[in-house]
Amino acid sequence: MPIAEKLKRSNFFIKLKRWEYWPFGILQFPVIIYFAWLSLRARSFFFFSASNPGIPMGGMFGESKYDILKKLPSQYVPNCALIRFPSTMAEILSTIKKNDLRFPLIFKPDIGERGFMVERINCDSDIEKYLLKMKFDFIIQELVDLPLEYGIFYTRFPHEEKGVVTSIVMKEMLSVTGDGKSTLQDLILNKDRAKLQWQKLQITHRDRLNEVLKKGETVELVSIGNHCLGTKFLDGSHLINERLSQTFDTISKHVDGFFFGRFDLRCACVEDLYTGNVKVMELNGCGAEPAHIYHPGYPITRAVAVLLMHWKNIFIISRENARLGIPYTSFKDGLGYYRRFKAATQ
Repeated sequence: MPIAEKLKRSNFFIKLKRWEYWPFGILQFPVIIYFAWLSLRARSFFFFSASNPGIPMGGMFGESKYDILKKLPSQYVPNCALIRFPSTMAEILSTIKKNDLRFPLIFKPDIGERGFMVERINCDSDIEKYLLKMKFDFIIQELVDLPLEYGIFYTRFPHEEKGVVTSIVMKEMLSVTGDGKSTLQDLILNKDRAKLQWQKLQITHRDRLNEVLKKGETVELVSIGNHCLGTKFLDGSHLINERLSQTFDTISKHVDGFFFGRFDLRCACVEDLYTGNVKVMELNGCGAEPAHIYHPGYPITRAVAVLLMHWKNIFIISRENARLGIPYTSFKDGLGYYRRFKAATQ
């Protein structure tokens, strides 16, 4: 391969030409400046803690995913169980049996973010490997094997009776399709999004790397819908309508003290999304992003504008709740909470 082509196909240039892969701080720099201004206006660095009074710190960081899921009616939530650290193999197997869970399963930290330590567990040996790495509480969750995955962002201002869906991200799992000639390894390395995940994929699919896929045969490389793991995020704003907002208004009001956040869910079809026949894998508070901005080709200036509006809404909701008697977390308490969060995830 010519040097120019090698450079073009390098991970550096793949990331350079798409801002969705750029370091977190570049996109967030103008947001940080705006956050500083909002903090001055609120006279509180942790004003966002009042955005969702029913979730610790409003859901910005350190909240228990398990506790939040348990606030939703069981019809919306996959079967899951919480494992306290430390725990033995025997205790985990007993919990799986007690809760009528079956492989494959999803294991993920109870406190975590951006896909950290989220893994598909297929057998007992996978559990053993996971325990060697996991040093804090985690969730065992049934694998929701439904074809469509969405992130639905919901916003309701305290003075309003009804809320609205403000963002939808559609998730396209990382996969490759065979041409009848190329090996799985070749297909991975020839697809930009997959190539960036090569370090993990060469381990996950080590038994199939030299297999030549049939023409039209599709292999899903990662079954977890996280951008950091290679999932393509697509703008689903065209799906937003009054019916959808009404559905998620109803679901959201089951969670006392929830005004602003994102439902990460799966469903069988778009009609099920509108009727609320969904399985919510996570409900994230104000720390969640309107992830439709990571749609390939989405203008970065527009993405920044969306994030600024996102923070404006957090500020307005928090200020309204403060006027209703919900205090902002003090700097001392907020800093202590953040330190405990960092200590629990390191």
